[in-house]
Amino acid sequence: MVGVPRRPVSHHANCHNYDYRFNLGAELSGSGGRVITMSRTIQVTFDCADPETISRFWAAVLGYVNPGPPGYDAATGRDVFDAWHEFLGRIGVPESEWNSRSAAEDPEGAGPRLFFQRVPEGKVVKNRVHLDLAPADHDDQSAEVERLIDLGARRVDIGQGDVSWVVMADPQGNEFCVLTPR
Repeated sequence: MVGVPRRPVSHHANCHNYDYRFNLGAELSGSGGRVITMSRTIQVTFDCADPETISRFWAAVLGYVNPGPPGYDAATGRDVFDAWHEFLGRIGVPESEWNSRSAAEDPEGAGPRLFFQRVPEGKVVKNRVHLDLAPADHDDQSAEVERLIDLGARRVDIGQGDVSWVVMADPQGNEFCVLTPR
């Protein structure tokens, strides 16, 4: 089936052992010969307490940018969140709502958009969905883990045992994994 991971190489419950290559050239046909279209872009949404902080973190982790308000020019060097606060104040948004949502976007447009929304409840249990980060071929896992710690992440133990990936949490406790270079 198009877009569905192949069977796991080993350990069926382990998401890191799937072969994630897709056959994107194939088409699916529905009844009557109709071609069924599939979603090609996604946005990953995080519930969090502080969207600005977590958005800055993930932008730094992935080399993404935090998009500015209408008329914002990143070339000026002005902090994007200061620009947002000014814009939101100018259009009458109450200051209590200024940090209610944020985003991080791939400047190349290739990766998924990350969206962060403030919610009143805190994180209680392990994430049901998480991000896997694979260092570039020239980078090593331990160097990437140290870089992420410097940005505010921390190592966490969720009972993973002795595995080849490192489980970490962002500054708000959302787990993610750092894989070995591919």
